[in-house]
Order: sequence, then structure tokens, then C-alpha cells
Amino acid sequence: MATDNAQTNILFICVDQWRADALSLAGHCVVETPHLDRLAQEGINFTQAYAATPTCVPARATIFTGLNQRHTGFVGYNDRVDWRYDKTMPGLLAEAGYHTQCVGKMHTQPSRNLMGFHNVILHDGYLHRERAKRDDYGLVDDYTPWLRERLGPQADYIDTGVGCNGYAARPWLYDEMLHPTSWVTTMSIDFLRRRDPTKPFFLMMSYHRPHPPLDPPQSFLDRYLTKELPDPIMGDWAPTGLPVRGLDSPVPMDPAQRDYARRAYYAQISHIDYNLNRMFQALYENNVLDNTAIIFTADHGEMLYDHNHLAKGYPFDSSARLPFILRLPRVGHAHQGGRVDAPMKQVDQVIELRDLLPTFCDLAGRDAPDHIDGRSILPLARGETNGWRDYLHGEHFLQEDSNQWLTDGKEKYIWYSQTGRELLFDLEDDPTELRDLAAARPQRVRFWRERLIAELDGREEGFVHNGTLVIRRPQSPTLVAAGRYRER
Repeated sequence: MATDNAQTNILFICVDQWRADALSLAGHCVVETPHLDRLAQEGINFTQAYAATPTCVPARATIFTGLNQRHTGFVGYNDRVDWRYDKTMPGLLAEAGYHTQCVGKMHTQPSRNLMGFHNVILHDGYLHRERAKRDDYGLVDDYTPWLRERLGPQADYIDTGVGCNGYAARPWLYDEMLHPTSWVTTMSIDFLRRRDPTKPFFLMMSYHRPHPPLDPPQSFLDRYLTKELPDPIMGDWAPTGLPVRGLDSPVPMDPAQRDYARRAYYAQISHIDYNLNRMFQALYENNVLDNTAIIFTADHGEMLYDHNHLAKGYPFDSSARLPFILRLPRVGHAHQGGRVDAPMKQVDQVIELRDLLPTFCDLAGRDAPDHIDGRSILPLARGETNGWRDYLHGEHFLQEDSNQWLTDGKEKYIWYSQTGRELLFDLEDDPTELRDLAAARPQRVRFWRERLIAELDGREEGFVHNGTLVIRRPQSPTLVAAGRYRER
């Protein structure tokens, strides 16, 4: 019989659209994340974590399967196809004897696809296609019916009046404990009460925020209203104007409105940080904190006006690089405001979301499936770096901005597949990607280009012909030849 003291519990905290630099432990001059700072002090901070396909659907397909984008079939955002994968992270952990639960965002198709979880309490945010075709949104969402039970049948997730893909901002208009961030935390704490005590647990706390709508509670927004903001990062290669995009909300161009949106984004982050402490306290009070592994990361980042870009899908660190903290189980570690036993450890090797599934299998004491592309990061946590990947290949279908990119954490090479433009950044000297060195370092461009040709050779799009990259090939957010939506 598995008990709390016999096997490692796993808490997987996944946030949506959280930039890697938006942590005070990362040296951000504005953001306040004291509780995640403490988690990192008790654990390991992975500084070069990436989403190879940095939007919600492809990133989450990788999270749940351990496959890279070629093998999930998602090389862009496509929410119109059913997911059919034979082996999934929660399913494997359930087979290993875990009680598995997700609270919050899944973003699978169909929406009620359990992906191997025993149970899901679901809130994916505002799903445009589902809202347009369903009279009862509760069929694909558990938060909205919960809100209406407390405020009446007309209450809605969108009552604040800001859209879920835009950069207009306004404080949450209801009680703070009714906010979706607080709801995810409350439902997750309740799982600790009703879980099976004879099994270890795997709990995925999946916050929709800091993804828009930018509607933080007033108390958290107030923390940022008087702070001096640095200007958005602006590279010498950046376009001259902002994009005008967004399904349901405008893109403010006025500097004051722009900065208000940035403040609201940071406030969403602090709101999550304080809610995580609610969960950490609940773990302590349920006597499972010592033997629970905690992983905190995101599905992708947020450009947030950097380089005159917004949202995600781009190869730049603001969009593709992730916060990633691992806190391993420890007996007798400092609790609830106590002194930290050891300084934070840092790992600088490049990891990716595909590495989550094998890491969880490793924590659970079972072998990961042979077909997956990811690798457990526990050896890196022990300082064992030999044989780790030399570089990461990322990409995203974005119409004219469709991109392919490679990074080893020290350099980054980018190729725009529709225009042929190439960018090269020295991340060690220029971590915010201000200076394009493609013209100044043609040999390094050639080196990375040859690696990309090897990655893309034989792809169905026809990116490579006679050993040369070919531009303006027809593209799609999903691949046919990869055997998509099922185990390859």
C-alpha cells in the first residue's frame, strides 16, 4: 500500500503566458514574487527552460506527451483537431499508482478530454468557438457555473469588460476570492481533503493567468501603480511599429495605456505568487510538504511590447523562454518563514517542456516510454551534465512571421521561413537580444544554418532542397506526416 511517507507526491504548477524574466529572483526590477523566490531558495532554478512551440495548444501537447513538435504534430496553434495520444503524462502516473487530478487550464480538444487524469476541474479561460456554439458554457467549463452559484445566473467571466487576447486592462470587479486565480487555488486545496490517502498524488495546478484578460484584483494592481517601469526592450532589428492584433480587445498604442497593461500583467503574477503560498501552507498543514516534489513553470512567455511585439509564438526569449523551478522532496527543510537551509542551485543547460513527462516518471520511480523525445532533468539537478542536448530546435507557424530557431543557451539563430530573414544573437553578452549579429558573424550564421537544414531535411513542407533552405513554402499549424494526435 502506498502512503504519504512511502512515495513522492508531485505538485505541478503550470501558469499561462509567464515570461522567464518576470520573477524577482531573476533580478526583475519591478516584479514581486516572494513566495516563488523562497521556493527557488529551497530548490533549483533552471535558467534556460524553453517552449519549442510557444503558444498554448502546441506547448500543452508537448507537456502531456513528452514529444517534440514534429511528433505531437503541432507546429503552431490549432484548436480544431481532436487529440488522440496513447501515452500521456497523467495516464502514466495513474498506471504507476498515483491519484491524478488537474485543476484549471487543459486546452485540449475536446475540452473534456481527461488525457489520463482521474478527474479534471476545468477552466480554460474564454474559448471563442465554444462560447459561440454552446448555450451552456458549463459543458466545457467548471468555473463559470461556480461563479454563478455565488453571484447569480447572469454573472460571467467576462464581466470586467476586457478581452482574453488583448492589452486593455481593468481591475477585477468582484471579490478577490472569486477571481479565477483564487478559484484554482481553492479547488486545488480542496483536493488535498478528498484525495485517496492510500496513494501518492499528482496534482496539476494550471492557472490561466497571467494570460489576458488583464484583470488583477485591485489590491495587487495597486502595488504596481506607482512603480517606475523600464521601457520595453527594443532591439536594433525590431520593426518600427506595433502590430494591431487581437480577437476581442484592442492593442493600446498610447504609452500610458501600454504601461498600465504591463502593470496589470505584473499584478497578475503577484496574485498567483501569493495564491501559491496558500497552497504551500495547505501542503504543510496536510503533512505532505516534505515528501512532495514541486515543479513550477509556464507553457510559454509574453512579448509584452518588447521589440514591438505582443503575445507569443515568437522565437525571442520574452515569448519562448520559461520560468522553471524544481523543489525536490526534503525532510526537515525550512517551513513557513523559517531560515533557508542552503542557497538556491542554478542549472544553465537548455531544457524544454518535453522533459516534464520523463522527469515525473523519474520522480515516480518508473521508466518513461521509449518513444518520447524528452529526458528527465533529475540528473541535471544532481550536477550530471554529460551527454545533455547540444541545442534545441523550436518553431512556430505565424503566417508571414513563421519562424524556425535554434539555441544552445549561449547563442540563438532564427530563420523566418516566409522571408528568409536570419537573426543571430549572442545571449551571453546580450541576453535581451538587442543586437542582431547575423551580418557581423557570417561563419556562426553558416554553422547554425547547417544545423537547421539537418533538422528540417525531409519535412513535409519542403523547407530544404538540395541542401539549401527554401523560403515561402506552404505551411500549416499541424503536420500530416508526423502521425499527429497519436503515439508515433
